[in-house]
Amino acid sequence: MDAKVETYYSEIFTDLTLDEEEAQELIDYFTTLNPPPDKLVWLRATAFRLGCGFLSEEHEKNVSLIRAINAIIHCLEKTCMVPATAEGNADFDAEGAEAKIRSIYEDLSVDNAENQDLFEYFQGNTPSVDNLVSLRATAFKAAVDFLSDDKDKNVELLRCINVVVHAFERVCLRPKEYKLKLAPEFNLDVSLSDAVQELWKLDVNRLTPDRDYSINVQGGKKPYWKEDQAEDPLFTSVDRRALNRPTYKTFVALLDNYTSQTGQAERVTSSERKENSDFLNAIMQTAPMQFCHKYLHAKIPDKVSSSQNEFKKLLNKIWFDLYRRAGSLDSSGFEHVFVGEVKNGKISGFHNWIQLWMEEQKGDLDYRGYIKPRGRSEAVTDSNDHILTLQFSWHGVEKAVGTSFIGVSPEFEMALYSMCFLLGEEDNQVFLNTGTDEFELNIKCYTYNGDKIGTAFPEATAHYD
Repeated sequence: MDAKVETYYSEIFTDLTLDEEEAQELIDYFTTLNPPPDKLVWLRATAFRLGCGFLSEEHEKNVSLIRAINAIIHCLEKTCMVPATAEGNADFDAEGAEAKIRSIYEDLSVDNAENQDLFEYFQGNTPSVDNLVSLRATAFKAAVDFLSDDKDKNVELLRCINVVVHAFERVCLRPKEYKLKLAPEFNLDVSLSDAVQELWKLDVNRLTPDRDYSINVQGGKKPYWKEDQAEDPLFTSVDRRALNRPTYKTFVALLDNYTSQTGQAERVTSSERKENSDFLNAIMQTAPMQFCHKYLHAKIPDKVSSSQNEFKKLLNKIWFDLYRRAGSLDSSGFEHVFVGEVKNGKISGFHNWIQLWMEEQKGDLDYRGYIKPRGRSEAVTDSNDHILTLQFSWHGVEKAVGTSFIGVSPEFEMALYSMCFLLGEEDNQVFLNTGTDEFELNIKCYTYNGDKIGTAFPEATAHYD
């Protein structure tokens, strides 16, 4: 999605005109694109980011550029968002709102305090539904008066407009309820391997290697080699803005809810139960999880209801219900797979890249190198691989070999493992083309107590360029 959107925006900015017919084409484009809620901030921010590259020395062209960005944002909001409330402030002061916006543009900078003040201002001065469009347009119209001959200042101006529009959208609008639209020709009666490839295609929230994050794989090793083959961390950078997306943010909130040592009972508080619910609600507003639901209902309708609420209850049971792994209610599928556990002096589970990165950032995890491919003919392990077999130590305890997806969204992994688990096989052979590499994978799934996820993780059985 990302590259196609950037190309489309650039075409609009190239001629800086947008008549009624082209505006309708833009609405049709967003309708067909059908972005999930997590992607809306990126779509808006990208219009401003790319727009900076089209600023020129001609004042009128810069005015047209601001109008073009406004048109994109208008069509995005019209297609993908709805008013947050049916009622606004009866005493809404349009002139006061414009004065507030202009005060942001005066010094071309917005610090955290000003940003928070802007949110609070819109919360206390939300316009009626009829005035929402005019308020957002005011952010652009007022900006025209602050254009200058200095390109750097104009770049900062566009960034300020983005901040104002972001605060406006967060307070005054909300995403529409997301509904997955599969291609008419797509048949849900496909193999698991084909379904996994479709999941990959639908994962628009996945991060892009060497842009949104970068890894340094360093040296390869055999699992039994004792030497550390990686002097440096695995992750050299991760765009922290990704963690503000709803599915990432609600996923990260779950990672500190568990005690890693098995045998120590887990206690789930009411706030933690809400965090579980918030996460499930967030991922169900994405294409991978809605596809997962549709696919499972088509394959095993006796086990998976067509009701989304019933499906969320099932997900909560298989992932979050506690069970006994070492004599007490000390574990769950989610904790084991995504957070990791320590049992008998060894790491078990721990197959999520976000948890890897966060623990590495805290200094609690030491990456020791990737595991060399089994065959000499296999592709070279490098920084753009979305699947990595690696060795690491965590709090001084070693995991000799483990495989993790890298850069994928939380909803992708939840959808993949839920599909494999509920279909009932322990070994799930799939072929995955990531766009840069091809992998033969065995998605391992084991049950615990008969109806809950004991573990789920990928094994890379072959890797090709």
